[in-house]
Amino acid sequence: MSNFVNKLYQKNTIIYKVILFLITTVAIVYLFPKGGQFKYDFNNGQLWKYDNLYAPFDFAVQKSEAEIKIEKQRIEANSKLFFIYNKAAVVAVNTAFEKSVQTLLLSDSLSIDQKILFNKIGVEIINEVYKEGFLATISQNIVANKDALISITKENVVKDIPFKNLYNSNKVLKIITANLEIGFNEFRRKQFFNILSDIIKPNITYDADFTEKVIDNETRKISYTKGKVSSGELIILKGDIVEGKKLAVLSSLKSESESKVWTESNYNWIILGYTILVALALLMLLLFLKKYREEIYNNNNKVTFIFFNVFSMIFIQTLVINYNADYLYVVPLSVLPIILKAFFDARLGLFAHVLTVLLLGYVVPNSFEFIYLHIIAGIVTILTVSELYKRANLFISVAQITGIYMLTYFAFSIIKEGNASQINVDYFILFGLNGLLSFLSIILIYIYEKVFGLVSDVTLLELSNTNTELLRALNEKAPGTFQHSMQVANLAEAAANEIGANSMLVRTGALYHDIGKMVNPMYFTENQTTGVNPHHDLSPKDSAKIITDHVIKGVEIAKKYNLPDRIIDFIRTHHGTSTTYYFLMKEKEMNPDTDVDIKKFQYQGPNPFSKETAILMMCDAAEAASKSLKIPTAQTISDLIDRIIEKQMSDNQFLNSDITFKEIETIKKVIKKKLLSMYHLRVEYPE
Repeated sequence: MSNFVNKLYQKNTIIYKVILFLITTVAIVYLFPKGGQFKYDFNNGQLWKYDNLYAPFDFAVQKSEAEIKIEKQRIEANSKLFFIYNKAAVVAVNTAFEKSVQTLLLSDSLSIDQKILFNKIGVEIINEVYKEGFLATISQNIVANKDALISITKENVVKDIPFKNLYNSNKVLKIITANLEIGFNEFRRKQFFNILSDIIKPNITYDADFTEKVIDNETRKISYTKGKVSSGELIILKGDIVEGKKLAVLSSLKSESESKVWTESNYNWIILGYTILVALALLMLLLFLKKYREEIYNNNNKVTFIFFNVFSMIFIQTLVINYNADYLYVVPLSVLPIILKAFFDARLGLFAHVLTVLLLGYVVPNSFEFIYLHIIAGIVTILTVSELYKRANLFISVAQITGIYMLTYFAFSIIKEGNASQINVDYFILFGLNGLLSFLSIILIYIYEKVFGLVSDVTLLELSNTNTELLRALNEKAPGTFQHSMQVANLAEAAANEIGANSMLVRTGALYHDIGKMVNPMYFTENQTTGVNPHHDLSPKDSAKIITDHVIKGVEIAKKYNLPDRIIDFIRTHHGTSTTYYFLMKEKEMNPDTDVDIKKFQYQGPNPFSKETAILMMCDAAEAASKSLKIPTAQTISDLIDRIIEKQMSDNQFLNSDITFKEIETIKKVIKKKLLSMYHLRVEYPE
């Protein structure tokens, strides 16, 4: 049992990756749409690139969303509007008028004839107004066409009348005024006008609920089909343009085929297919890490980070699609390559981005357009986004990415429509929002640094400040080493810029690569200011051990000060597996008859495994060796650099660093030029 537990413990990294792989695969498959895939890919305006297509079964031709929308709009436009006739309001008005007349009868200031006349006129006005009805002010603007027929519900009886027959406030006031013109003086007219205008109230209101029900009933009667295609009937010929009726028939066939494929009996098979495809994509990502980024593959924290970001992009894009597919392009997928490039490298960022976009092809509509557009944008992202610690760089890169989105969409639009008149301007707004959301990468990078313990160029900028605690300690304890590190940093940064490597990373790594010399600073020549060399009192083996141990001590100090792994890599690799040649030769001279164990004089490595670490190895050796030149002329410097780097190459120090011969030659030229400028002779000043 204990052996089994030990084996599990030894294989814990592999087991973790398998569990992570399975969880991510299941999560992504769960997000996939629950529908089958049509085996033909087509778009409006494109050529039909497959063989002649015949209907495999009988199916109805579905109306397009635009056609259904037009029918619904026509129903709404032609539907009668329903109003409610409130008879109780009429009774209340008559009652109120009778009370008003009784009140007037109690007054002796009116003659009997005037009272009778007023009562007669008032009853006539009320009957006239409520014959069709008095429309409430809030309902007056419901009907745009005043000649249109409306339906009025009065005591469960529906009656159609022209809308213009209803009284509104203005018409009521006019009829009151007209009927009071004869038989009364001005004072009485005003008195009776105020009484009637206060009493007569609206009794017709718009019945929105019932009208909506009627429209809904009519809408439900809409037929969503407009014809039928019989089995074996020709749908489209090879080379035909997909448009009009052919597009409608193909769309209907696609919808019907997907519904037939996604049946309960086929469910498990389709899920299996999805699972295999997703698993293959994620497996390719793992194999890429294993073959080309082994240091990342061996770090479960980094593998988890990469898988988490891939899944997050798919999850967010799926949420947007489920909410509203019109916002398809608002999701800033370019954030993924930006983040992965910031923490790792461009090649990994592009590889993961391409796989993510390919997986999203199963989720989004118009998958070819989506995949093409985002892969092009991803390539532009990798090519343009660099040195994130310079804020202007990200602004320029995002502007270029947004421009590529717009240009690519424009090209697809004119291909599908045949002209530029049908371009949807809303998509350009979405691309603009996409660009703005891409700036979230800066915030995400900061969060990821804290959560996953990774390091970006922004953190490198902070670490490269020579006022940090560790670099101040190096300057105090080993000032010569500090100056050497500064010179190497300048050389390495210039070389990195020349070949397109990460200059900020290599500069920061160069500043810290020799911090191990703080332990025994006087055993290194750059710190020997008194002319006394303590190595004279030691054997070559002991001297070699002190020299090679500065790498191990440097790693220990770096970990104590919580330096990122990317910086520690420079400390571990800046001498690779080379030897302390001087002490090795001295040992052979002292013991010519004895086989010397070369491992006693060799650094433990590993060899450089990136362009940046290879640059540091070359610059470190070149700068240190140049101090030994008595007359640093252009020729002597050039010969020295050639010898040093040729020796490193012959020792296979750059075998794992993914650097080309051309790049090495470029680096040599930069080092020679920089060293020559450092050792240039000044004009002798007169005394």
